[in-house]
Amino acid sequence: MDHDTVNHDSAAEHPRPPRREFKARGSFVTRCEGCNLPTLNCLCPYQVKAESVAQVWLLTHSIEHYKPTNTGRLIGDVLSETRIFTWYRTAPDAQLAALLKDPRYAPFVVFPDDQPDYADRLVGIEAVHAAKAQTRIPVFIILDGTWRQARRMFRKSAYLDALPVLPLRTERETRYRLRKPASKSHLCTAEVAIELLRQGGDTVAADVLDDYFEVFNDSYAASRLHHKIDSPTAAMRRLLAKQEAAPIEE
Repeated sequence: MDHDTVNHDSAAEHPRPPRREFKARGSFVTRCEGCNLPTLNCLCPYQVKAESVAQVWLLTHSIEHYKPTNTGRLIGDVLSETRIFTWYRTAPDAQLAALLKDPRYAPFVVFPDDQPDYADRLVGIEAVHAAKAQTRIPVFIILDGTWRQARRMFRKSAYLDALPVLPLRTERETRYRLRKPASKSHLCTAEVAIELLRQGGDTVAADVLDDYFEVFNDSYAASRLHHKIDSPTAAMRRLLAKQEAAPIEE
């Protein structure tokens, strides 16, 4: 990283991610400033807010901030309480560190149970329901990056070592079409959040995020082929119907 391009935030005592343009295939496409999708199939008309008891906090690898194909931002578009923190190897974000100590929250690190050295930290989805029964707010901490990045983040983040680890157990296969996963069982960030919300009882929020992810997936894939989606898909129609049914704010 070019140190001259890093913006420092003295309050957080961490460098902010450099503000740079996304340089990759498609970097010269005209994009919507709101949703960052190609304007050919803008996602903004289909944004719908939903309420959930559980919250999602994303611990995002710095590289992911610049990828238009990153699905973590979709969660924040739907769930207003979503928090996004940039991952730092040496120390946590100051706000994240404070929130982890806040007794109102019951945070869970979402990670596979494929190694024995943290077996004593593993919990199931019933722990999320138990937190709700105790009037605590369950928090899904999702490591937002590639699988390789996520494993490094999990191993190098000592400030997460005291938290319970929640593996996602699902038979669902990924529908994500914009990056090729190593396995169909490797869900993208938004898909992980959808499944956790659904299993944790926030089914309405899960359904809205699921439709929003589907619209994003279809719209971005079509834009890559320079194809405009003229007739709304089923997911688009469901989201538009939810917009019409939402109460008008005065």
